[in-house]
Parts: sequence; C-alpha cells; structure tokens
Amino acid sequence: MTQPRLIATDLDGTLLRRDGTLSERSLRALRTATDAGADVVFVTARPPRFVDLITIATTGLVGTAVCSNGALVYDLASRTVTASRALALPVARDVATALSAAAPGLGFAVETGHRVLYEPAYGLRFGVPEAEFAVSSLADLWLVDAPIVQLLACSAQFDADMLLTIAENSAGGAAQFTHSGGRGLLEISAPGVTKAGTLSALCAERGFGPEDVVAFGDMPNDLTILRWAGAGYAMGNAHPHVLASAPLRTATNEEDGVAEVLERLYGIG
Repeated sequence: MTQPRLIATDLDGTLLRRDGTLSERSLRALRTATDAGADVVFVTARPPRFVDLITIATTGLVGTAVCSNGALVYDLASRTVTASRALALPVARDVATALSAAAPGLGFAVETGHRVLYEPAYGLRFGVPEAEFAVSSLADLWLVDAPIVQLLACSAQFDADMLLTIAENSAGGAAQFTHSGGRGLLEISAPGVTKAGTLSALCAERGFGPEDVVAFGDMPNDLTILRWAGAGYAMGNAHPHVLASAPLRTATNEEDGVAEVLERLYGIG
C-alpha cells in the first residue's frame, strides 16, 4: 500500500495501551503521518466526552472522531457533533423488552453523547461521574429528553459474545448489535449504524475511497472498518473472531502495533 490519505484507528486496545496511555512512539508515528498530509480519524465506541479526555490530553491532535460505533461524528477542534444517527426511543424500548425476555437479569442504560442514564439493574459505571445519571426504574429510562445515541445492556451472567448471539437471535434486524470487549456489555445502535458506514460517508465527503484508508482495530465492533478499508489491520491482542476475519495483522497495542505499520508506510527509522 502507498502512503494512506486517511488513518482510521480505534482507541482502547488498539492505539492506546492497557493503562489508557499513548506511547511516544505511537504519537511520533501519528504526527509524521499528519505532517505528510494524512487525516487521522479516531473510530471508537466511546462517546465524545471520553474522546476529549483521551485524545486531546494524550496526543494534542485535533481532527475528526467517529464516536459511539458510528452514531456520531465529532469535531475535536470545536468539540461539536457534526452528524448523528439516533436510535428511535420506541425501538430502544422494544429491543430492551425482547432482550430482557431472552436474557433475564439484564440492566440497561441510554447514551445521549453528552450524558448517560442508567436504571438500577445496570451495574457498570463509566468513569465520568458528572455525566452519569441514575433513574429510579427501567420505565423512567424511556423518559429521556434527548436523542438516544446508543442503548447499552449489561449482564453479570453472560459475556459479551453470548449477549451478541442472544441479541441477534431475539431482536436481529430491529437494531445494530455489537460489542467492544466490555465485560458483559452489549452496544446497540440504530439499524445500519456501523463504524464503517459512517467512516465511508466521511471519506466520500473528502474524496477518499477505501483504497486511501488504513484502519486498525481489535474488537468485533471494528470488523466493519477493517474489512472496508484498503488495508485493515487486526491488533495482535484482538478478539479471536477479529484475528480470524481481518485481512491483515500487526503487533499488540502494548507493542505499538499501529506505530509499527505507520513507520513502515512512512519510512520512519
């Protein structure tokens, strides 16, 4: 592959190390790529508030992020959402009902992009307390006064792979189901919303095609971009299904696998 015009990279488990930091080697590789004229797009399951904390604080880079598995496009410089695809509230409610019947004991939360609301059975917390709001019951979750970016379902009994199978069997077609490796966490978006769908539209606006893109990821929610991009690299630490399905492979996130590929593409010694 010649030098790409756009680098699309996941954050957790891909560009970032286990402790959430970005190595000097990876930062140098990204800056070399941007100096050569490449766009860097962070493509993540994270909502914008986490992307602000991670990318601006650790990289100093500004640009575009595809957030919430493709439901949002976020401009890092202005800190504004420039495009969104919401999950209709009645669909979210119906999906939650179907999943609860198929996997009793699930807890639910709704992500709006700016805050997250969770009902009592939802046992996970998000790390930004000022954006987290408890509601008294599942019924109260559906009174949210903002568009739903994602519906989140968590389980103490089922792992994420099992939840994904249950969701596709019980509510397939009603919404887009995936996961990013969170323990017992299922991520639910509007039908057809994927990282690749949003990234491809973003690239089309800039005059780029798949052949202009190199992509990196580690979890099932990354597979769409790894298959769409001209060069899609699974991290060495990736989910087994990703390793088996992605076109290419690089080193682990702890070994700076993203930097390893970019160094080769941009001739970094």
